[in-house]
Amino acid sequence: MAMRSGWLRWELLGIPLIFLAGSTLHFVFAWCGRAPFVAPFAAVNESTREHLKLAFWPSVIYAAVEYIAFGRKTPSFAVAKSVGILIMPLCVVVLFYGYKVLLGHHLVWLDILIFLVAVSAGQMAAYLLMSTGRRHERWVWIGLLAVALLGVCFALFTFRPPHLPVFRDSVTGKYGIAD
Repeated sequence: MAMRSGWLRWELLGIPLIFLAGSTLHFVFAWCGRAPFVAPFAAVNESTREHLKLAFWPSVIYAAVEYIAFGRKTPSFAVAKSVGILIMPLCVVVLFYGYKVLLGHHLVWLDILIFLVAVSAGQMAAYLLMSTGRRHERWVWIGLLAVALLGVCFALFTFRPPHLPVFRDSVTGKYGIAD
C-alpha cells in the first residue's frame, strides 16, 4: 500500500512538472534562434502535431527519472508509462478537434486546459496501470517500441512533414520547420 501512495505522489508531481516543461518547450525553438538541433524536441510552428511534442518529451524524461527512482522495482512500470505517454497526444487531438468542430474555431485558454487535462490523463492512466499489480511482460516491448517510434516520428516529421492538416501551421500555412 505504501508503494502505491508513493507512485501516486510521483504521478501527481509529474503533472505540473510536465505541464510547465511542455509550456516552456512551446517557446524554446524561437529562444534558441531556430536552432535545428532543438527542433525535434520543441514546437517549431503552430500546427497541432508540433504541440503534441510539448507533452511527449517532458513525459519521456519524467518517466526516465521515475524509472531510476522506483521503476525497476515496479513490474508494470514500462507498460504503464508507455500507455500514459501515448494517451497524452491522443487526448490532445481528440479534445482539440472535438471542441473545434463544435465551436468552429479554437480558443487559446481551452487549448491550454486541454494540454493540462491530457497530461493529467496520461499520468493517472500510468498510475492506475501500475496499481493493478499485474505483470505485463508481453506488452513491455510493444509499449516501449510505440513510444520510441512516436519519438522518431516527432523528429522526422519536424523536418519532413506530410502535407496533412494536422501538420499545417495554423498561422503561416506552412509545414514543419520550413515549407
